[in-house]
Amino acid sequence: MKEGKIRIIGIAGSLRKGSYNKSILKAAKEACQEEAEIEIVEIGWLPLFNQDMEKNMPKDVLEFKEKVKKADAVLFVTPEYNYSVPGVLKNAIDWLSRPYGNNSLEGKPAGIMSAAIGMLGGARAQYHLRQSMVFLDMRPMNMPEFMVSFAGDKIDENGKLKDEETRQKLKDYMAAFIDWIKKQRA
Repeated sequence: MKEGKIRIIGIAGSLRKGSYNKSILKAAKEACQEEAEIEIVEIGWLPLFNQDMEKNMPKDVLEFKEKVKKADAVLFVTPEYNYSVPGVLKNAIDWLSRPYGNNSLEGKPAGIMSAAIGMLGGARAQYHLRQSMVFLDMRPMNMPEFMVSFAGDKIDENGKLKDEETRQKLKDYMAAFIDWIKKQRA
């Protein structure tokens, strides 16, 4: 990441090749490149969290934890599965927050976005993720919220955000998120 810019780790909670949430994360990266740099980190490679491995974590997991710890903020973009976040995202959060006393997310400003094919746009997953952030001692931005409803109509077959109104809302959201990160630094 370049020196001087705000450093954000972007995590999509979906493994699907044509994920709408990955598309939104890539669009967010483009929307804020003047002031911030988003490093998109894949999480599908993480082993299932096992507390027996806490004292001897795999090297790649330790590097992931350190990368997040050094970042200025984390941007989560998640689909909604069964009124909650996908297991792969919860697994990543478990690795990042453990062992007790070594929480890479503690005090970290957080943004939450979601995209879904339904009308609520992943709202319930966002609210469930916020509950976890209380215990993790993260600093999620409360407003504005960013949810993409009917994502299949707003993202093209190549994964590009094609809806101009959504694109503008995303730019506004990212500007607010960057301001939030700056306030948390102060």
